[in-house]
Amino acid sequence: MARVSRAETQERNRAKVLAAAREEFAERGFRDAKVDAIAERVGLTRGAVYSNFPGKRALYFAVLADAAEHAFPPGAVPYADPGPDGGAFAHRTSPSSHLPHNPPAPGLPAPGLPAMGRSSVGLAAGGPRAGVGLQAALGAFALAWVRPLADDRLGRDLTPELLAEDVRRPYAQLLKLDALLLSLALERLRPTAPGPGGAPARRVRQAGIVLGALHGANQVAATAPGFLQPYDVVVACERLAGLDLEDWWSTPPSGPPIRPVEEPWNPPPAIDLVRGEPLAHRDGVVAVLGLNRLAAVEEAVRRGEPTTVVLATSTPHELGPLARLVVAQVCGPLRQAFPVGTWPDLRVVCDESGEFAKSLGVPAVSDETETALRVRNGRLLLRADGFAACHAIAASA
Repeated sequence: MARVSRAETQERNRAKVLAAAREEFAERGFRDAKVDAIAERVGLTRGAVYSNFPGKRALYFAVLADAAEHAFPPGAVPYADPGPDGGAFAHRTSPSSHLPHNPPAPGLPAPGLPAMGRSSVGLAAGGPRAGVGLQAALGAFALAWVRPLADDRLGRDLTPELLAEDVRRPYAQLLKLDALLLSLALERLRPTAPGPGGAPARRVRQAGIVLGALHGANQVAATAPGFLQPYDVVVACERLAGLDLEDWWSTPPSGPPIRPVEEPWNPPPAIDLVRGEPLAHRDGVVAVLGLNRLAAVEEAVRRGEPTTVVLATSTPHELGPLARLVVAQVCGPLRQAFPVGTWPDLRVVCDESGEFAKSLGVPAVSDETETALRVRNGRLLLRADGFAACHAIAASA
């Protein structure tokens, strides 16, 4: 029998701890859950749990991230195929199909909700048809988002943890990244005319309003169950398709100095959080951004450069899982609702180990890190560090 390595043992223990923690948090909630009880569930010591996770909050974020990433596996059948009226949901369901006030048993579809693969609003195994409209895509996106609210026992205690001082700023930046990802999909689905002076048109503000409505639905479902009909939020999100906020991108000021690198690049394996699959390396801009600097990635994207953003933080075991959670919340429904050809041309990597940043010559990171590099044919050519580094490297093409 092959001998199990220490790394394999640690990975197995970590998986056991995550499974036990999910049960503990679902039954007791975050506040009343005990690390000792989690350890007892899997026959480990308290110290063994802490060897994998620095604290209960870090474990909670990891459980939520794991649940969010598995809720929408790559290649899963979408929830809704838009009808001829262009809407994925509006006017196509009866009031009786609203989400129930009492959650179903774990793993079962909520009463009144179509089971995945047998949607009463019209489902196509091949995904939303190529001619899907903006209204239909937003409706399908919102529908995928609200379905888990029927049984969201795990996430009911998340909001208070997001109010912590060390979390609020990175969380705000993560939401900006989410808004950019949704905006890029909307823009590819329905391009809009450039703004004054040829400024690139964008839908970031529109995407932000949609996400604000959906996150608000999350919070209301957790704090006042039964008050809000989540499907009403779906219809409202469809209506936001016609919102025009005259949103244009303004070129930022010039960035820091660019210096040549001329080194081979051998990145470690990584997962692209947007597509939920192994990262395919390509030429373009690679940006290492601390969680407080994530909005800077748009400076590369708006130059039309193929861009990969590496999420970095000085507390990877705690804020790393939070980053994966927040990105999964938008990318899972996005993959369900939008045709593949409209998915954002932006790759997102969460570098919890720090190895990806090291491969780019960034051995030490913080939440304020901003480093951008140009990659071509497997080589690092140019580098910039500091404020507006993404813009400087993107403009160097």
